[in-house]
Amino acid sequence: MENTMIALATFAIAMGKRILGALLAYGAGRYLIRRILALLEKSRGYRRMEPSVQHYAHSAAQGVLIVILAISIVGILGVPMASVLTVLASAGVAVGLALQGSLSNLAGGIMLMIFRPFREGDYVDAAGVSGTVQEVTLFYTVILTLDNKRITVPNGTLMNANVVNYSAEKLRRVDLTFVTGRDEDSGVVCDILKEAMARDERVLSDPAPFARLTGADRDSLTFTLRAWCNNGDYWDIYYDLTESVAAAFARQGVKAPAMRVVRE
Repeated sequence: MENTMIALATFAIAMGKRILGALLAYGAGRYLIRRILALLEKSRGYRRMEPSVQHYAHSAAQGVLIVILAISIVGILGVPMASVLTVLASAGVAVGLALQGSLSNLAGGIMLMIFRPFREGDYVDAAGVSGTVQEVTLFYTVILTLDNKRITVPNGTLMNANVVNYSAEKLRRVDLTFVTGRDEDSGVVCDILKEAMARDERVLSDPAPFARLTGADRDSLTFTLRAWCNNGDYWDIYYDLTESVAAAFARQGVKAPAMRVVRE
């Protein structure tokens, strides 16, 4: 009985030391992880990264450091590393099968970081969602819509979808279509469109503005206006040109297509 008590006491002391060492390692490890991440954020290479890449690199580095800390704590507790590696390998296969979608999102996130079809702050249309890219994480991309809805899109879905990036290029073209009555003078209408573009200083002269008759049927004429501008001016010019052309049509007496009355 005495030998048993001594053995239990010895085991308890040994386990206590290991647990205490594991707790100390945990505290020190968490402190080191915070310091390493802080140094990473202050590094010159990190600051040169785009915000989306910064978030991704921070999350990846934090995940790797936490795994290293966990393995270290398991070793301090005296668990044989061979057994730990065997369990991790088996668990990895099981988790991989169970989380195929998440792994696809992770791979998609990596591909987004490499090819960068968009950046944080870009306005995009992708996977049935239109809005401004707020954040790109390991597994998901957060998009804010024009009506202030926050939508989280899986990265795997984005990598397999067509992505329209409206913010990628410096210049953008405003396309507007106007329909008038069939009897209107096409030359007069085109002059009105050209004058509206000429009055707006934000409309670029190179590439040159375009205004032409582009369609006609029995009751109407269709005119197309195309104006190049800086990307940030797109929507202001879109609405301002629409208003100015409509006002000019009213002043010049340009009429809309006549409505046909269908008699039964």
